[in-house]
Order: sequence, then structure tokens, then C-alpha cells
Amino acid sequence: MKALRWSLFLTMSLWTGWAEDSIGKIPRFSIEALDRSVNPKTDFYRFACGNWLKANPVPSDKARWSGFDELQQLNWNQIHGVLESAASATAPSATVRQVGDFYAAAMDTNRIESLRFTPIEPTLQRIDRIETFTDLFRELASLHVADVSGLFATDVEADAKNSGFYALKVRQGGLGLPDRDYYLSEGFATQRAAYQQHIIRMQKLLGDSDEVATNAATRIVALETELAKASKSRVELRDPQANYNPFSINELVAATPHLEWGPYLESLGLPKLDRLIVGQTNFLTALDHLITSHPVSDWKVYLRWHTLSSSASRLHSEVDREHFAFYGTTLLGQPQQEPRWQRAAKQTDAAIGEALGSLYVEKYFPSGAKRRMEELVANLRTVFHERLEKAPWMSPETRQQALKKFDRFTQKIGHPEHFRDYSALKITRDDYHGNVERAARFESQRQLARVGGAVDRAEWHMTPQTVNAYFNPAQNEIVFPAGILQPPFFDLDADDAINYGAIGVVIGHEITHGYDDQGRQYDADGNLRDWWTAADATEFKRRAQLVIDQYSGYEALPGLKVNGQLTLGENLADLGGTSIAFEALQRALTKDPSRRKTIDGFTSEQRFFLSLAQLWRVNWREAELRRRIVVDVHAPAQFRGIGPHVNQPEFFEAFGIGPGDALWRLPEARAKIW
Repeated sequence: MKALRWSLFLTMSLWTGWAEDSIGKIPRFSIEALDRSVNPKTDFYRFACGNWLKANPVPSDKARWSGFDELQQLNWNQIHGVLESAASATAPSATVRQVGDFYAAAMDTNRIESLRFTPIEPTLQRIDRIETFTDLFRELASLHVADVSGLFATDVEADAKNSGFYALKVRQGGLGLPDRDYYLSEGFATQRAAYQQHIIRMQKLLGDSDEVATNAATRIVALETELAKASKSRVELRDPQANYNPFSINELVAATPHLEWGPYLESLGLPKLDRLIVGQTNFLTALDHLITSHPVSDWKVYLRWHTLSSSASRLHSEVDREHFAFYGTTLLGQPQQEPRWQRAAKQTDAAIGEALGSLYVEKYFPSGAKRRMEELVANLRTVFHERLEKAPWMSPETRQQALKKFDRFTQKIGHPEHFRDYSALKITRDDYHGNVERAARFESQRQLARVGGAVDRAEWHMTPQTVNAYFNPAQNEIVFPAGILQPPFFDLDADDAINYGAIGVVIGHEITHGYDDQGRQYDADGNLRDWWTAADATEFKRRAQLVIDQYSGYEALPGLKVNGQLTLGENLADLGGTSIAFEALQRALTKDPSRRKTIDGFTSEQRFFLSLAQLWRVNWREAELRRRIVVDVHAPAQFRGIGPHVNQPEFFEAFGIGPGDALWRLPEARAKIW
């Protein structure tokens, strides 16, 4: 149950060129990463990152390896130390005790092995007792609150057209594979077959015979395929207007009479709810027909499977290994699991992230980082504000609304002012699965209790230790957790060109999200409302089409191209972020000429573009890259490391790229919006 937001990224270096600290190599910008055998006018990305790409194959426990992943790994190493310290503390505070006990329970593999399926038996027994569709929907609500997927999904978020208040939103869901395309596209036939065999093996581990397990897998895949057929594509899900459909409960019951909304909402603790938002109405209509075309027994098998699958990584090793063999190796191409401590750390972060975050910030977030970020954000805000004032294609009517929105724009940096209180959550050292389930229910109930209430504008939707950033359209804000304020994104020891080419672009990226193809549909109050003149909207789309066409031409693998429509918002944010960060750098250098430096033979302008390209250095496993092309609203990083550049005339000037050079892009093909 999460608020609507758009992030910079939808998750042990072998390189030896960077300084080390006690927990790993700091992934700073490095001149040694360049491959000078490559002509920058031909392949700038390889020129900027080539030596790093050669020296950094994907580790065996990863599906992708990038500058982003290097920092994430460094961060997990930091978190590992925090967790080990908390788990061994002799006189812990309440927060330290909760964090330490959660982590210790996750690391107690002897107990987890001895328990086998005991942790999920109560849930399986409840599912087994289901006799009617009313029973089914009551249990479905209980599963949803425990973060087990099934049939559809529910979230609590700011009402997109009344953004000061929380609403319950119902949307499509219930799939076991990453996307509808995995069920419907011939390109994923192998993965579909492997999924069915995975279900059979998992059911047999649970105690089913070959015949029962095979029959169950057939029924489960059939049901999920029907749900996939009714689901919208990822591109269709990017239209906020089409995915906002308010219903009264009476209207919803009339439209989908076979879905037991009364028992479901009562079990959620919302028996008197009179209104909610439906994301995809056609999905619920199809589900209404599907629910009664199969007996209750089929849906019991389906819920039993989703309970087992969602819990597998917290059960004994035999089940955990089989779960990883499919979801890690088959779908991502990852040969080995991450070490146990890292998986335990990620689960701690997911369950009680702000408790862990308070300990992380105390140890690893320097106050100077926040002050420098505030300065950078202010500089980029000034540039973007002036862009809005001067955009030649925008009419006065639209411009007035755009500036009004910008004037209400806010930012958060580092961590929440007040960390979440988990004192009512029971955490013990001998109940890993129970800790996870109680934490999920604690968070769901916290969210559900807010339906209809005023939005908490102080809340964060990422933990402080997260290596990411986001824009929240409902609150018209950008947020930068402490985790991302480290190299290669943010380096207090680097020159201006490196920082503006990295964290400066990230800041500009998040600012631009407020005016990308989705963000531009939200007004100054964070409400989904069309404030554009028809002519301006048409011109925006014309300019955005250049970006769609550009990225649709990038080939990730032979015959597999980037989906320019799916990735449009992120590509527009990269484009705007690069342009305004470069201008902000120029203003900073003009203000203080002593900061304009030629270092290692490269000017400040050249270092800006090199920094940006190195930010997106990446090596992939093929299975993971194929998955990302289907499910990720971000273009693969290698295209983010050159796509914005070739729309900037300053890039061509910096490296002397002109007509006849491979990277030259005709001026009329270059996109510029903000």
C-alpha cells in the first residue's frame, strides 16, 4: 500500500581504480574508467565507461552490475555493520532492540530449518476451510493485509483528484510472473513452461503428489493467464486519467455483483467505506465474470499457491532454493543467491525501514551533505523556473499555471524529521516469518486507518538508506534519501563538473518529472487536472514524440528494442535534468571562475558529460535485460548514459562532434522541452 511516485531507478566491485574505505570501494567518478581506444565522436558511452565495463563482469549473485549497484552494495555493507551491532548490543534502546531482534531472527537458519512449513500452516488451514465466495473474499482481505498477492491489489494513496485526502484504490494484480506479456507473448514461452514446472516442484515440497501438484499448476496458470488477458499493458498504465475511476460502493457492487466487496471491505476494517478509486475497470469486469466461471476449489488452490510463493524466501532452505532457482536464475539469469546477511538486511529494510534508517543516519549521514544538496537544489530550481518563464512554445495561460505549480514545489533531503514509531509492533528473535507478517499487517493497518483522512505531507515513501530519489505528484515534491547522497551520485570531494553531471542531473531529473508526460497532468495542488491549453498540449506531445522515436530506435539485444512510449517519462526527466544541470553548472562557474578547471586534460564541460555517462555504467545478464525491457519504465542504463547527451548542442561543442561523425544528431531531430 504505497503512495504514487516516480523514482530515478522502478534494484563488491572488481574494479581497482577507486579509493577504499573499511567496507568496500567507493565508486567515485574515475578517469581510469575511460577507454581511450574508443573515439568519443563514434561511441561516447564506451569512451566514458569502456575500461570499467571490461573490468566489471556481473558478480555471480547479481543480475546486473552498475554504478548504481556498486553504491547499493557499499550501502548494504554499511547497513550490515549497523545490523550486526544492533543484534549484539548488550543494553539496546527500544529501536536498536527491534532492529537487532528482527535481523537476528532472519539469520537464525537452524530454527527456520526446524520449523519447515509450520509458519504458514495457519494460513493454509484457513484457506482449506473456505467453502463459499464470501469466505474466499474474507480470506483474500486477510492475505492482502499480510502482503500476499491475489486476484487484484489495493493501495492507500492520496486521491489523485482530491490530493489532500487519502483514498483506497483497487487495481489489477494477482499474477505470479512479472508482467502480462510473460503469459501472452510467444517470446516468453520458455519462462511460462518453467513457471508451471516450478509450481509443481513447490507443491510437491509442500506434500502434494505428482498428480495433485500437476493438476494444481495447470489450474493456477490458467487462472493467471485469464487475469493477464484482462490486464492493461505497462504503457496503458501510464495514463493517469484513464486509470482514475471513482466508484461509490453501491456502484461498484452493481458493476461487479459477483465480487464480494462487503465481506472484503469489512475484513479490511473498512465496513462503512462509501467510495473508492478503481484503477482498471475492465479488469474488475473481467474478474467478475471469471470468478464464477471457476469453482471455489480452483481459487483455493490459487490462494494456497500465492501464500506459499510469497513466503518461500522465509522458509527452510529447500523451498528457498527452489524459489530462487525460478525467480532468480530462470527469470533474471542470476546464478547464485546473495549472501544470507544481505537478504536478511533487505527484509529488515522492507519491514521496519525507518527504525533501521534512524540508526543508519546517525552513523553515515554527514550534515554537510544536506547543506550542499540544498545549495544545488536551489541552483537548479532557479534555472528551471526561468525555463518555465521563457519557454517559447508555451502560451501565457499555461505558463501561469506552470509557474503557480512550481512556486508550490517542495523538497526533502536526507531523512524524515521524525522517524516512524514501531513500538506497537511485536518483534521477537525466534519468529522470522511472524515478524515479517506482523510488520506487513502493522503497515497495512496504519495505511487503512488513514482512508478518508488528511494526507501526511511530512511522510517519506522511501527509507533514508535507499539509493534512489523520487517525485511525488500528489504532493508536488522531490525527495532525496541519504542513501543516494554518496559517490558516484554525490561527492563532497569532487569538482563542480562531476557533481553537476551526477547529482545535479538527478535533481533536475526529479524536478522535470513534475512536467513530464504524466507529471504535467497534475496541478499546483497535486490534483489530476488538465490545466493546459489544447494548443500547448499538442506542442508538448509533438516535442515528446521526438524522444519516443529516439529511444524506440535503441536496440538492447538483437531484435529487442527499447519501448520509447513506456520509458517516455523517465527519458523526458533525463533530458530536462541534463539540460538544466548543465546550465546551472555554467552559472556556478561564471559566478566563481576559479571553479572552472581543466582536470586530467578535460574541461569542466567535458567532465560534466563524462560524469553523466559514467553514472549509468552497467553490465547485464541477458534474462534480466529482457525482463527490464518489458517491465521497467526506465530505459536500460546504457541508453540513459548517452540519450540525453545527443539532444544537447553543448555536448557536441564540448567534444567537437559535427556532421559526418557517427554521434552527430541533426538539430531538427533533437528534443527540447524545458
